[in-house]
Amino acid sequence: MKPRLSCFEVVLPFKVPFTTSFGTQSERHALLFRLEADGVVAYSECVTDVGPHYSYEDNYTAMHIIREYLAKFVEDLPVPKVFLERSEAVKGHNMAKAALEMLLWDYHSKLSGKPIHEYMGGSKGYADVGISIGMDKVEKVVARVGEAIQRGYRRVKVKIERGREHEILGAIREVYPEIPLTADANCDYRIKDIEILKSLDRYNLVYLEQPLDHDDLVDHAKLRKQISTPICLDESITSPDKARKAFEIGAADVVNIKPGRVGGFTNSLEIARIARDQGGHVWVGGMLETGIGRAFNVALASHSLVDYPGDTSPNDKYFEQDIVKNPFKMIDGRIKPNTGPGIGVDVDLDYFIKVSIKMTRIV
Repeated sequence: MKPRLSCFEVVLPFKVPFTTSFGTQSERHALLFRLEADGVVAYSECVTDVGPHYSYEDNYTAMHIIREYLAKFVEDLPVPKVFLERSEAVKGHNMAKAALEMLLWDYHSKLSGKPIHEYMGGSKGYADVGISIGMDKVEKVVARVGEAIQRGYRRVKVKIERGREHEILGAIREVYPEIPLTADANCDYRIKDIEILKSLDRYNLVYLEQPLDHDDLVDHAKLRKQISTPICLDESITSPDKARKAFEIGAADVVNIKPGRVGGFTNSLEIARIARDQGGHVWVGGMLETGIGRAFNVALASHSLVDYPGDTSPNDKYFEQDIVKNPFKMIDGRIKPNTGPGIGVDVDLDYFIKVSIKMTRIV
């Protein structure tokens, strides 16, 4: 029987708006994919959004690329590596590719009867959890940092932008001088801002995340030589080859791996191996995913190659209600991956349908 591949666009409101240097989001417009074959129902999530702000990809481009070019590569249910090899015929569009590559990971791990973290191998059995706090009035940011510490998060990350970096980081360090703290600039600075970035050394950050252009390596390498704060790359790392180049030229100390940004799990694991082999550190980031995408992130973050806490907060961090009935719970700053086959989520089908605004049959 031919596999059935469908896409559901769902809208989930956030508890509070999430603000970065890219802008403010009040809800998540997610593309969720469902594959039905051989008695198995597999799920995945595309991390695109309604606009091309984090990446040139958005929900519209992802659907176009998947329907017109990528869907045919999954009809015979290949293993993820084979799908990626076939999809090399399509340049770029990692987020669209990742949605189907990870769908195949869920399908094949469910077919094997194993949880996805066991199916991929190398699992520690847990993921250390950090939190990402968006920009707001400084007193609200400091209050949220305090709440995060009380809840037991193992690392706190705050968003910054030009002109607000000292206001935000200074206020946090005044109250919490010793906590593991990082700052994410989301590409808001340029190499001409090097004196500003040097001045952030005073805050003893674990790392400064993606201060410069989204596709830059060279200027990050120049910056890294002139500041003592370690550099973490996010947007600049889109493939194993980019990771190799980043470490070869000295552009990074740390890599934030978002599976959707790099084309899925297969590339994520290869990037992690490259980083660790070069003496770098690795953590798993998030894209405000629903419980479906979050389950993939937690599984990857539990891998032994991942040595820093990631943005894998419990589901209730962002949403009043998620689309899964078995949300993750954090204990002592750690989350355990699901134990059921595949990503192990129990999808709340009633709520899933309620928040779906569009369903598209692809195959």
